[in-house]
Amino acid sequence: MKKFILSLFASMLLTTALWAQTSNPVDAKVKFKQETIDFGKTKLNKPVSVDFEFTNTTKEPVLIETARASCGCTTPTWTKEPILPGKKGKITAGYSANSLGQQNKTIWVRLKGVDQDKELHLTGTVEN
Repeated sequence: MKKFILSLFASMLLTTALWAQTSNPVDAKVKFKQETIDFGKTKLNKPVSVDFEFTNTTKEPVLIETARASCGCTTPTWTKEPILPGKKGKITAGYSANSLGQQNKTIWVRLKGVDQDKELHLTGTVEN
């Protein structure tokens, strides 16, 4: 019986440790409609823009501190004022489409008071 209880306790600790490593504290504050957006196909040098919409799921205002992109060809802009509980905000990602082929861009979002970034992904194909 002791072995069973010890095994059960060890399993619970391992599960809790794994969950803590994979959960993102941003997810406890906001819920994104989509975390990856495929802009489809676009022509070379024809910029595209997509919106990552989210909802504040807390009982307090949430503020986006910063949003930064993986390269200079992607420019994020975001809701600058605090997002009230239950209300929506957005991060707009503008992509210059100045490189041919499959594109995979990352935007890191940081909320005020949260030490971990949330990753959003922009994908698509640029053709001649």
